[in-house]
Amino acid sequence: MEHKDTLPQPTSLSPATLWLMTIGSGLVVANIYYNQPLLGKMAATFQVSEAKIGIIATLTQIGYALGLLFIVPLGDMLHRKKLILVDFVLILLSLLLAAFSPSVYVLMAASLLIGITSVVPQLFIPLTAHLARPEARGKAVGTVVSGLLIGILLSRTISGVVGAHLGWRAMYVIAAGIMVLLWLALYFLLPEVKPEYKGTYKSLMQSLIFFIKKEPLLRLAAVRGAFAFASFGAFWGTLVFLLEAPPFNAGSDLAGAFGLVGAVGALAAPLVGRASDKGLSKNLVTFMILLIISSYIIFGLFSTSLIGLIAGIILLDLGLQANHIANQTMVFSLNPQARNRLNTIYMFTYFLGGASGTFLATQVWQHWQWPGVVAVGLTFSILSLIVHLLFTNSRQHTTRITN
Repeated sequence: MEHKDTLPQPTSLSPATLWLMTIGSGLVVANIYYNQPLLGKMAATFQVSEAKIGIIATLTQIGYALGLLFIVPLGDMLHRKKLILVDFVLILLSLLLAAFSPSVYVLMAASLLIGITSVVPQLFIPLTAHLARPEARGKAVGTVVSGLLIGILLSRTISGVVGAHLGWRAMYVIAAGIMVLLWLALYFLLPEVKPEYKGTYKSLMQSLIFFIKKEPLLRLAAVRGAFAFASFGAFWGTLVFLLEAPPFNAGSDLAGAFGLVGAVGALAAPLVGRASDKGLSKNLVTFMILLIISSYIIFGLFSTSLIGLIAGIILLDLGLQANHIANQTMVFSLNPQARNRLNTIYMFTYFLGGASGTFLATQVWQHWQWPGVVAVGLTFSILSLIVHLLFTNSRQHTTRITN
């Protein structure tokens, strides 16, 4: 297949732009995860089972995967700033629909739309890679990803507190207000980058298949990342159910507070980015997947201990975040003219994994409770390690990263 890509433009990433995209990534991605500590309250509002309300979190992640597939590739074809600003309007409407949902089915539809539209961070990350100097690309990507990851984790803390005191609907109204403020900041401060792809949308989407076939390292990163994120989704999608049961008997505020624990691991993201810049990611990924596996062993042995859960969360989030950053740094090194499309393939697969882990864990909870969730998380994390060890070629892996 022939691609009409132009050469990369001169790059320049100012500290202000970097921090705008870092903070923006966290605020937007939070929309996807506000619902997790609130699932119990949503179930009570609509008088449905935990298994049925768990579909809300799954649909949000499926929506995110769909947005990655159909919206993010446009970042290579359209003016990115305009694309981002238009998408923000759709995010706002989706959040308001969720806030005023009259039934659980409308909330499900709104959750799917929130996921589809909240893909702006995955436009920010390739833009960061485009603007950053090659020798500092991993560090810059790690910084933006750290904002995204902190947003994922702190979203649970915020929504847990808001849900406990103001109700779950108030969280979506507040989120809509945050999106309005962020839209204004981006309108005035985000630089414009001209598109590099000159073909049609049809050829743009067809090129995704071309890159999947062409890039074995892209396939490796996508699959091992998806399995790792599935284990992450399994834990966070069911934690609120564990904490609402004995011996904890806690509400959404405690479930959300655990996000503060996981945020500690996100602070290590720029360090992981530096390691990826130096071509150290193979051994790093091996070690970090082992951390994820260790976290589930801890979850299984110490499920009735707050200290045990805290220790497991730190290992789980640090392991996932380091794995994710190493994957994305590798993906962005493959083809500078197609970073949005490469990121689309990686993140689409990644979030399908997350949605699968969340769905399976919430369904397993109904029959086997927490031991079943631990089994799901362990299975996915071990699969990630197996894929990594079987399909990582050390020499090729290092060469592609450092070129």
